[in-house]
Amino acid sequence: MKKISLTGIQSTGVLHIGNYFGAIKPALELAKTYETRYFIADYHALNKKKDPKELYTGIRHAAAGWLAAGLNPDEVIFYRQSSVPEVFELTTMLMAFTSKGLMNRAHAYKAAVQFNNERGEDQDVGINMGLFTYPILMAADILLFDSDVVPVGKDQEQHIEMAQDIAQSVNAIYKQQILKVPQAVIQEDVAVIPGLDGRKMSKSYGNTIPLFSSENELNKIIMSIVTNSQGVEEPKDPATSSIYTFYKLFSTTEEQEALAARYRAGGMGWGEAKKELFRVVNRELSPLRERYNAIIADIPAMDKILAQGAEKARAIAGTVIGRFRKAAGID
Repeated sequence: MKKISLTGIQSTGVLHIGNYFGAIKPALELAKTYETRYFIADYHALNKKKDPKELYTGIRHAAAGWLAAGLNPDEVIFYRQSSVPEVFELTTMLMAFTSKGLMNRAHAYKAAVQFNNERGEDQDVGINMGLFTYPILMAADILLFDSDVVPVGKDQEQHIEMAQDIAQSVNAIYKQQILKVPQAVIQEDVAVIPGLDGRKMSKSYGNTIPLFSSENELNKIIMSIVTNSQGVEEPKDPATSSIYTFYKLFSTTEEQEALAARYRAGGMGWGEAKKELFRVVNRELSPLRERYNAIIADIPAMDKILAQGAEKARAIAGTVIGRFRKAAGID
């Protein structure tokens, strides 16, 4: 049988090209070799997002974005975290097996405390219990579905280690495997996509290219990419050009070789290079944009997909919860 992979999807912000190549495509590739589960982490988002309209919109845009990018709900399990109440039952149960000391060591909590200390504030100003217990909810997300692997970036590795610690604590106390101990799959080779200003593409820098921009918006954004002052006739080095870095993501080997040759020969300005970049980017993103627009235009149909996924997820979750409740004597 295939091993099980679980991927959490943030429900905040607008998806951009960096998300597409750095997270979405690698996560969807896992479906070829794993039994995959994907969930919208909407309760996690509640720690930061208190505006109901913003959270509602973020959930739907994230779901539509992943569906448009190629997630097939007939082949994987795709659901909203908030639609699976067993997640929260398991979270409560795991609280009894998790030391406060472990939570004190969580990177996000420590960073928030350090920030407050540096400003001379009480160390817990602005820190809610959702942030403090975030690793326990994440452990429940993972452990509830007998996950073998969880693909994460290096910054999330600690959360998987905490899930391992919690699962091992439960198993040791009951002297049997109640919870499967997951393993992190660290995505060391995730593509780092440059932003419009050459820095890593990030919403915090305001340098992103939204994945589902209209054709006119996409053209305008690409034409705003920051370049150096080299003139039209000067030869240019493709290896140092963010335009060429973008271009390689969307073009064929033959197209890359042809553009690189034009760079080195001189006689091509940055404006012309940007036009060629727009051509290949729009070629790939146009069908995604069309699918996204069609999906987001029919919210009830999309919500039905998520509800059907939740039914599948709950069938699995109920088994794990039943196992735990029986071992704990509260069956």
